[in-house]
This record gives sequence, C-alpha cells and structure tokens, in this order.
Amino acid sequence: MRTTARWAATLGLAAAAVCGPLTGAADAAPSSLYAPSALVLTTGHGTDAATATPERAVTLNCAPSASGTHPAATEACAELRGAGGDLNALVPKADVWCTKLYDPVVVTVEGVWQGKRVSYEHTFGNQCMRDAYGAHVFAF
Repeated sequence: MRTTARWAATLGLAAAAVCGPLTGAADAAPSSLYAPSALVLTTGHGTDAATATPERAVTLNCAPSASGTHPAATEACAELRGAGGDLNALVPKADVWCTKLYDPVVVTVEGVWQGKRVSYEHTFGNQCMRDAYGAHVFAF
C-alpha cells in the first residue's frame, strides 16, 4: 500500500508541475511591457572595427526609460526612436563644419533595438564627422 501511495503522490506532483503552468497561461501577464532596447556603442581610431582598438565604450538602454553610461542617454534614445532604430538613417547636423583632415574613426553598435538584433559598423573621416551624426548618438 505504501508503494501505491508513493506512486500516486509522485504522479500527482508531476502532473501539477507539468500542467500547473498551463492552467493560468491565458491570464498570465507578460514579464515586460517593453521590447528590449539595449545597445553597446564603441569607438576607436582606425578604418574598421577589426583593426581599431576600442578607445571608449558606453551602454545605452532605451526601454522603458533612457539609461546607461551614455552621457546623453535621453537625447540619444529620442534620436534613435526618430530614426526608427535605423542607425543608417541618422543625418549630420546642418550647422557643423568639419575639416577634411582624414583621421578615421570607427563606431560599432551591438545589441538589441525593440526586440531586434542590431549589428552596426561605420567609419567616419574624423572625430568631428562622427560627433556631427545624429547629434547625440555617437557623441560619447
């Protein structure tokens, strides 16, 4: 009789463990109301990320609110939202004039923007040109 009781208890616990989460699944709230938006931005002198040594790196989290080590997180998140998260859509500020001195600076962005993986690399002619793009996103 003890063996039967033990088996019944084991089967009951197994059924509860397997089926328990399914009983309230329709009523369960999602763990987060926001798709993740967390990026790591790096910059360094060089023509590409493979050969450039990263000189500075910052984090940028945009959901549910702007945070991270980026010095202008709120403004950078607003610019990215305005561009629909497309880093190629960022345009330079109109009132900035940069020299044509070629001292390449490469920027990389890795992470997730509104739930979609992001992998971006761009080489600017110099630091002034990098800082002019997007006003705040690359100015760190």
